[in-house]
Amino acid sequence: MIFQLLLIAFHLPSTAGFGNALFQKAPSAQQKAPTRTPDRVEIELPDFDELFNRVQQVSPLARVAIESANDVAGYTAGFDAIEENPNLKWKKVDSKKKKFGVHKVEKIDNFQGVGVPILRMRATLEGPCIGEGFANFIMNTEDRKKWDSQIDSVYEAYPILDLDTANIAMGFNYGDCSRLGIGHCVTKPNLGIDAREQLTICGINDFADGSCLIWGTEMESWHDHLLPPGKRVTRAKSHIFSTILVPTSENTIDVEYVLQLEIGGKIPNWMTTPIIVDNVKKLFRCAGDFYNNKDGKLDKFLAEKALQNDLEGPTLLSVPP
Repeated sequence: MIFQLLLIAFHLPSTAGFGNALFQKAPSAQQKAPTRTPDRVEIELPDFDELFNRVQQVSPLARVAIESANDVAGYTAGFDAIEENPNLKWKKVDSKKKKFGVHKVEKIDNFQGVGVPILRMRATLEGPCIGEGFANFIMNTEDRKKWDSQIDSVYEAYPILDLDTANIAMGFNYGDCSRLGIGHCVTKPNLGIDAREQLTICGINDFADGSCLIWGTEMESWHDHLLPPGKRVTRAKSHIFSTILVPTSENTIDVEYVLQLEIGGKIPNWMTTPIIVDNVKKLFRCAGDFYNNKDGKLDKFLAEKALQNDLEGPTLLSVPP
């Protein structure tokens, strides 16, 4: 493990700027995959090497998980094993000494020159490392409403037909992709601010040591034909999203959450950033209750998952009725 950490320290991804584009506008240059929709709609896949390079630049814990993808000899040291990227200057927003929950919040303003900050939150949770359980709080409407009062709906529009296609496209370099699809979400209008919508490709990658990476990025304008019919509202954009869960023991998890969200419209960042931070803290509180099996929530999830796996394979996002 020490040797692996040395390798990580000397192979930090370059941060002179993100490299290649994630998507290609020219149809001939696009990498596509069919979905499980009735008419087998094809979706463009991102450049996964570029995507996961970006994730590793901003999330040292994700970098540890990816670099140690085949290390199954016990648990990792979690945050104690990370090597900070010296090329990125994170500003402390909040820091608390606490055993469980969010203990550090950082940001970089105007990251990559897109006009909005990138946020990074670190937390430790008590419970077993079940990544799909955490993902549901982001990608399932009912679970999302438990911490995000503004969400109207979030659902999977285009689940990939064959996950082998995704793993082949990833070169089998980033764990095992167990979920992949394009989802659509809409927030409610509030206090004179109109609704927002997003069209995002999201995935879950599982690693041999029990770690789990939940990731997502916004689709481009040439993918707008994939939006559902109806009146369009202001488009928000997740430039990068990743959450890595790393088990540090049978009953503890280190979590690093990264988000660069462009709200859209003319709302200033000084207003939106505190709201995003507060909402994500609520997310971690809900996740903490889940992993602690409060009111039997974890037991219920495991029972439902077992039944769902018996009937048919689970999907990344809940599909609306």
